[in-house]
Amino acid sequence: MSRTAIAIIAAAMAAMGSAVANDSSAELGTGGLIFVRNDDVEMRSEDLSISTREVNVRYRFFNKSDKDVTVLVAFPMPEIRIDGPGDNIAIPTEDPVNLLAFSTIADGRPVTTQVEQRVYAFGLDRTQMLRDLGIPLAPHLQAASEALDKLPREKWDGLIRIGLAEIEQYDVGQGMKDHLVPRWSLQTTFYWQQTFRAKADTLIEHKYKPSVGASVQTSLGSPNAAKEDWYSDYKQKYCLDRDFNTAIDRARREAKSQFGAPYSEERVEYILKTGANWSGPIKDFRLVIDKGEASNLVSFCGTGVKKIDATQFEIRKSDFTPDNDLHVLILKRLPKN
Repeated sequence: MSRTAIAIIAAAMAAMGSAVANDSSAELGTGGLIFVRNDDVEMRSEDLSISTREVNVRYRFFNKSDKDVTVLVAFPMPEIRIDGPGDNIAIPTEDPVNLLAFSTIADGRPVTTQVEQRVYAFGLDRTQMLRDLGIPLAPHLQAASEALDKLPREKWDGLIRIGLAEIEQYDVGQGMKDHLVPRWSLQTTFYWQQTFRAKADTLIEHKYKPSVGASVQTSLGSPNAAKEDWYSDYKQKYCLDRDFNTAIDRARREAKSQFGAPYSEERVEYILKTGANWSGPIKDFRLVIDKGEASNLVSFCGTGVKKIDATQFEIRKSDFTPDNDLHVLILKRLPKN
């Protein structure tokens, strides 16, 4: 597979995420599989389950032609980028390659995937340069910073000039010193060739650990929250309604909090719009969101939401073409002092 094809697929899933406060970590948007379009393959069903522990997606495809069809399938990880010393992004594993513990099966059998990792700075591919220097590619891991710091000082200016690194000053027990830190972006894509049998169903399932943004305590429910700049974004992104706002305001008053309600935040973003690159709409779409504990509060945008048990909420659609991404906000009650 060409690097150009991988780069195009990875770019389609570039991550977004921002922290609201210093005690927050930012979630990175991740979606499902991306397929090189083929008009003979249609999606009969998609069963999507989202929690803060795991995202699980089950697809049923049908090849309506009288010949087997083989297409490229890819799963782009969210783009990893550290722009400054205050950045704190939520990555659920320490694996430098399989960042989200991704795995997939097709027709009940594990799929062997290939992986491509590319490093970019100022829009230019600098992967080989880092490899030649012996620098790990994952910028969020301590190993990358340590390897940069060990480079001869005469190499620092060159890396800074092309946007790969930056100098930060901090103390690691030896007084304030200059340290070279990563400033590149990492794009990781898993991919494989999938054959869809003629006039037959193909079942594909994949799962991974999501990037879960978090805040130690929510600012929602505070007396002046609605006047803050971030609130309108929250209201639109998570479709905060009257019942949700009433519940958190009641909790804040009962806790006699002068600030936000006595809840921490967890946030998950799922990129639904990438699920529109096959032949026709999804015939049968099912989404289940699990808020984790019955005492948790949850808010997300959707129509026809049905509560199916103490923690799970379901949406079903027929002939569904995704046109918006999904943002899930979960509030977890803080322990009483």
